[in-house]
Amino acid sequence: MAGLESHHQQSLNHVEIPIHGNHSMPQEGKAEDFDYSKRGQWLRAATLGANDGLVSIASLMMGVGAVKEDITAMILAGFAGLVAGACSMAIGEFVSVYTQLDIEVAQMKRDKRRKDNTANEEITESEKLPNPFQAALASALSFAVGAMIPLLAAAFIGEHKVRLGVVVAVSTLALLAFGGLGAKLGGTPVGQSCARVLVGGWMAMAITFGLTRLIGAAGL
Repeated sequence: MAGLESHHQQSLNHVEIPIHGNHSMPQEGKAEDFDYSKRGQWLRAATLGANDGLVSIASLMMGVGAVKEDITAMILAGFAGLVAGACSMAIGEFVSVYTQLDIEVAQMKRDKRRKDNTANEEITESEKLPNPFQAALASALSFAVGAMIPLLAAAFIGEHKVRLGVVVAVSTLALLAFGGLGAKLGGTPVGQSCARVLVGGWMAMAITFGLTRLIGAAGL
């Protein structure tokens, strides 16, 4: 009995209490180990579509505003560009992704003839195939979202010069936002991405405005 009591007392003296440490370190490790390339395909399509819609429509409206002060002409030109651009993006993306799908399916058939694939392997491969309809819809929607920004900015401003300035200012802020968002989601430097997108957008608007103004002044 004395031995049992002594052993019991020693067990009580050596009770181990688990201490839960800070779990932020494993999460940070997971964040650092995340493969951002997995986001590459849809991130490219979404960023390209929104940026293309914003820059195209803002430049188009600046070009119309270079020769016409009428707000109706500017808004109609922007809306026509939105519809045409969204359709063009959707059709282009559909054709491109469908071509990629045909190539991958043909390659899968060639691989299947060379070796006997299991059913599980076929299912895995089919799940990785691109979706042309989904890609087309995503491109059209992202283009429309980007195009709506300069349209809404100019829709309720009657003064011509103020309207042009607002289009440039709002487009600048949106370009910075798109560049920063794309950099964050892709895990790339924010400053470089924002600068690249912003300079490209400014160049497109300036060239469109300048050439249209030049042609309008020449009376062509």
